Amino acid sequence: MSNKPMLVFQTDFTYKEGAVCAMYGVVKSVDRSLEIIDGSHELPQYDIWSASYRLYQSMEFWPTDTIFVSVVDPGVGTARRACVAKTVHGHMIVTPDNGALTHVKRTIGITEVREIDESINRLQRTKGVAIFHGRDLFGYCAARLASGIISFEEVGPVYPVEEIVELPIAEASVQGDKVCGIFEINDPNFGNLWTNIPLEMFTEAGFAYGDMLNVRVINDGKVAYEDRVLFEKSFGYAQKGDVMIYNNELMRVAMAVSMGNFTEQYHLNYGGDWQVEFTK
Repeated sequence: MSNKPMLVFQTDFTYKEGAVCAMYGVVKSVDRSLEIIDGSHELPQYDIWSASYRLYQSMEFWPTDTIFVSVVDPGVGTARRACVAKTVHGHMIVTPDNGALTHVKRTIGITEVREIDESINRLQRTKGVAIFHGRDLFGYCAARLASGIISFEEVGPVYPVEEIVELPIAEASVQGDKVCGIFEINDPNFGNLWTNIPLEMFTEAGFAYGDMLNVRVINDGKVAYEDRVLFEKSFGYAQKGDVMIYNNELMRVAMAVSMGNFTEQYHLNYGGDWQVEFTK
């Protein structure tokens, strides 16, 4: 078994053509012994927000020297920075600095970030190509870093962590007996919606498992959903087809239809303009 860092990739490339295969081929051409893991290649197209959240969702469950490569890059080939960031726990992220580091910076912490020196850490035989940095820049640089060919310091020049591009994130809050937040992301396979509300805010507001809570979802200033909903610890406590509130895998409040699809059934979505309120 290699003791070199593992590489975890996430992109919006899908598996419909050869992009992922070519990207991994470059990694193996640098070092055949490197272990490549798929995070996801089914991120929504151009959705930097989802790229940011999915890094936060899984990162802390990986060994501390793991290198993550995140490529959702609608600005590929432009002046946006290409970077490698180091977290407080020792993970590294190779990514365009386009907002993809937002959740990790806010919730985990980034200690240092370096701009990739393309004169050294870019695949030179394709330097006329401006539209495939996942292969030619991010994958190649990550492979050199994981293999030990370069150190973190040799990635390129350091720049202030404060200059990392961040997407706006609404903060959850407790207002007396009301807890407010947003639907921050979805569970696309099951149609659940996850909020940015930590479970402890429900405890602070006096909510407990078994309570029926009033839920209001507001989108673009209009009520998109409103009902009285069971709050429980897992899906089996609700009847099939019933809407429920639960504590998700990241200790945040989420909503689902038991053995159904909450998003599709009620035509809901996620993002900063999907506000949700809970009262007892």
